[in-house]
Amino acid sequence: MSNFAIIRIRRGEKKIWTFYMKVLLRAGRRTGRHLMREDNIIEVRDLEHSFGEIQAVRSVSFSVRKGEIFSFLGPNGAGKSTTINVLTTLLPIQKGTVRVAGYDLAREPERVRESIGIVFQDEVLDRDLTVWETMEFHGRLYSIPRDERRQRIDDMLAVVELEAKRDVRTKHLSGGMKRRLEIARGLMTRPEVLFLDEPTQGLDPQTRLRMWDYIRQVNAAGTTIFLTTHYMDEADMLSDRISIIDHGRIVVTGTPEELKDALGEDVIYLETVDDARAEEAIQGIDEIRSITESPRGLSITISTDGSHCLPRIVELVRGAGIDIVSANLKKPTMDDVFVHYTGRELRDMGG
Repeated sequence: MSNFAIIRIRRGEKKIWTFYMKVLLRAGRRTGRHLMREDNIIEVRDLEHSFGEIQAVRSVSFSVRKGEIFSFLGPNGAGKSTTINVLTTLLPIQKGTVRVAGYDLAREPERVRESIGIVFQDEVLDRDLTVWETMEFHGRLYSIPRDERRQRIDDMLAVVELEAKRDVRTKHLSGGMKRRLEIARGLMTRPEVLFLDEPTQGLDPQTRLRMWDYIRQVNAAGTTIFLTTHYMDEADMLSDRISIIDHGRIVVTGTPEELKDALGEDVIYLETVDDARAEEAIQGIDEIRSITESPRGLSITISTDGSHCLPRIVELVRGAGIDIVSANLKKPTMDDVFVHYTGRELRDMGG
């Protein structure tokens, strides 16, 4: 068993997957790559994509730094899936420049595919294959030599703690085990970038937390993670940086803390019998930075301590003859950030 297979984060070890890190670094020493910023593993410049007369992606530009966990968020129809499908070569590039792991996507799509791994949102496992057969079949598809393939299978199953399930058919695995198997399969080719599409969707809270640990371990071993999720707490807890796309354009990019701090000191949720009139009633309060309508009523970001501002808001609304249904005060979250920049809640959009 390799070094990394016997090391566990839960034991408090800081050195994890030593062997895995070494082979990733060896795998990255390839020639023929185009120049790009040394700290960027993905660079997207002025990307555009249309379906007939519908322009799904409009001059999108962003970069992903080598070794980070990067979250790409957006409501349904925002252009998120189209952008990701272009990056993973599932859609042809129409306009713009994309480089992944140093390779030009338009000229070297095969090289890009060799450099990435993908774990799709929908389960793509053969129900009648065992865990080991699933990995073996994947290794053969990529023409990994037999001895090396078998060693990688052992290593990856140890990483996701599925050694004891190697002879179990995938149809008998739990939802969490299936996701771990798909991650192991995605890592088998030792990708430099791993695309994870909704990796914890449908999992119970405890399994979600364990999956977060696996994702962190994969990232700590040197693999860049490109994550899409509709769980805002997941993006907040895992991401080094986040980009939000809406109406085909990147609307904001930053660290979770930067994005939350940009909203203000506090957020007040105010639900009334007439939110439109309530919004008009409080327009004169200088401490209010922005007001956004949401399914929960008005989301009001405050530039100072919200506990001092809330009584004034309540007084003005009631003074206008408007009944208040509920009022809540809290610190900004990634849900607030998403609503602020898109006007929609991601979970309510179903994507």
